[in-house]
Amino acid sequence: MTFDDIERVELAHAPTPLEPMERLQATLGGPRIWIKRDDCTGLATGGNKTRKLEYLIADAEAQGADSVITFGALQSNHARQTAAACARRGLICDLILVPVVARTEDDYPRNGNLLLDHLLGARIHRVAEGEDARSMLERVRAERAATGHRCAVIPTGGSNAVGALGYVRCALEIARTCRDRGMFPSALVHATSSGGTQAGLLAGLRLAGLTTRVLGVNVYTPDTASLAATVSRLTDEVLARIAPGMTAGPGAVEVEDGQLGDGYGMPTPGMVEAVELVARTEGILLDPVYSGKAMAGLLAMVRRGAFAEDDDLVFIHTGGTAALSAYTGAFVD
Repeated sequence: MTFDDIERVELAHAPTPLEPMERLQATLGGPRIWIKRDDCTGLATGGNKTRKLEYLIADAEAQGADSVITFGALQSNHARQTAAACARRGLICDLILVPVVARTEDDYPRNGNLLLDHLLGARIHRVAEGEDARSMLERVRAERAATGHRCAVIPTGGSNAVGALGYVRCALEIARTCRDRGMFPSALVHATSSGGTQAGLLAGLRLAGLTTRVLGVNVYTPDTASLAATVSRLTDEVLARIAPGMTAGPGAVEVEDGQLGDGYGMPTPGMVEAVELVARTEGILLDPVYSGKAMAGLLAMVRRGAFAEDDDLVFIHTGGTAALSAYTGAFVD
């Protein structure tokens, strides 16, 4: 069985564009920067989770599920795309949303992804302070079972060995596009949080025979070692499924620190600068939680001379711009 034989449902507009960021590069100096537009995957404003959901939803349907339950923060991009995928496939969707971001501004708990979750028809369960998300999961699952539904549970961020297959596919897509253009990227840069995107990219590049570095900018936790261990474990699990005996190799998991600020989902001056700079040089909107902080990490690396001037870098835009309207105060006085 080849990788393309693995069961998936088609949800994404792919391949997504790979575009040069010429005005940003001219502003910064340094290496050539390309942007992989996974904000253009097409499912309810797009984003990286759509690729994961192609495999996760196929797996749920293969189990006979007609109902999906997943988790996220209140402004979760994964929750929004899961709700959209379920709407597309005619599945019931329950979102268990946890208040893990310490924002009290009025726009955060009412706008952005939460509005879209509602429009997409998901049933939203907000976990109260001190309440246990797992207990809520069991309650929701029992309620669905009592009315004759079979539930599949998708983990936070869609980040397991099944979901990460979506970014194996993306890595193979990038490899094909770069080879067609005669370009060999020295590094892919992206936001890393639940680990599945980075693990899939690492596994996919190895499957494609490339040694391109995958630099995940930590936007999730102060425990970088734990995050790196999660990525390493997921990479091994994915490679075991698609290329038994192959490993990513020692030192393959690279996690860049310095952009987390006061915590997950909390704005930073670097994020604000990055979002505004990319908007004003390229006409591209990043998001405040993931791609904005990832771009802040890329800017910091370029400015400290981490890359050669003739390097080609690929920045993965993982989407999430729907959340901008929940962060008005970070950009407008």
